[in-house]
Amino acid sequence: MVAGHELDEHELLLLREAARTADLLDELVALAAEAGPLLDGPGGPRVHPALVECRQQRIVLARLLAALRVPAVDEDRRPQRRGGARGVYGLRGVS
Repeated sequence: MVAGHELDEHELLLLREAARTADLLDELVALAAEAGPLLDGPGGPRVHPALVECRQQRIVLARLLAALRVPAVDEDRRPQRRGGARGVYGLRGVS
């Protein structure tokens, strides 16, 4: 998977966590597909908890992949400049 690329230890860690997160997403999607997207609850139908967790894990995966700073494969394209992944803590209200 990483043949031909030299990765530092921190990059290997990020790649490992991205792979684990992708695997977890596959399991959560399969779980929700088996039971359906909605579950019956005491207050009526509710979204399957696996789908709620999917949303959170997709955010984690996007941040891990952004942190890896994977270069563009197309040599004609200008490489993207990406900042670090920001969370809601990085947003400030406008006065």
